Amino acid sequence: MSETRAPTASWRDYIELTKPRVVLLMLLCALVGMFLASPSAPPAVVIVAGLLGIALVAASAAVVNHIADARVDARMARTQDRPIAQGRVRSGAGCVFAGVLGVGGMAVLLVWVNPLTAWLNLASWAGYGLFYTLYLKRATPQNIVIGGLFGAAPPLFGWTAVTGNIEMGGLVLLLIIFLWTPPHFWALALDRRSDYEKVDMPMLPITHGDAYTRRQILYYTIALVVASALPFAIGMSGVLYLLGALLLGAGYLAWAMVLLRGKPGAAKAAFRYSIIYLTALFAILLIDHQLDI
Repeated sequence: MSETRAPTASWRDYIELTKPRVVLLMLLCALVGMFLASPSAPPAVVIVAGLLGIALVAASAAVVNHIADARVDARMARTQDRPIAQGRVRSGAGCVFAGVLGVGGMAVLLVWVNPLTAWLNLASWAGYGLFYTLYLKRATPQNIVIGGLFGAAPPLFGWTAVTGNIEMGGLVLLLIIFLWTPPHFWALALDRRSDYEKVDMPMLPITHGDAYTRRQILYYTIALVVASALPFAIGMSGVLYLLGALLLGAGYLAWAMVLLRGKPGAAKAAFRYSIIYLTALFAILLIDHQLDI
């Protein structure tokens, strides 16, 4: 009688555990924070070491998330093929991988960047990898709002990597991502409501209904558009950025209004636009800073 062997993990499975698309977006935001923190280009060692350290710590937290949510992931259509949920990577191996990434990232930040950036990254790792993943996301429908603080920190990490201080500019960039997070994830929750119902996850559409969630998305989007003008208001960016932010914000508000009317497919489209929005917004911030317009 033949034995059934467990699936074999590949290097692609380990890369998938780190949520590379999310980490890349985080690194873009961190890079913008680095450049906006200084009138001239930051030292190359700070850019390289800072981005590497931030990436490694964020990847470690992502692996912890995969490990903790393996059983839930296996029951949701969106996540059921993840490496640990499918058994291609064992939880023990995942823990070792997360440890190596996290310790390596902290070492890079402590040695080649500065202690403040390292400890902020560690706090974010604990906030997302432990507090949010193990407790918060199952405890309250405001999980995304509270937990969003940990995911909003990359531009502040970039800022502190250059200056060694927490300053207004870095906090403004953090605020933008903090306000972006709820409408981004609530749109996904609307689109994947049946998945979250299946695993009894208290996402806002389940606890308060779709109509309430759509209104909250609109309110947060309005707040986001207002906050996106703050870099111009405090003199951190110029007219090019302001025009780009307002144009992108108008697009986001348009999708929020379409979503408010309950149009089929609007939730998925709004979720996708939210990613385009944040990527483009921070890219324009960087371009505006470099052109000094």
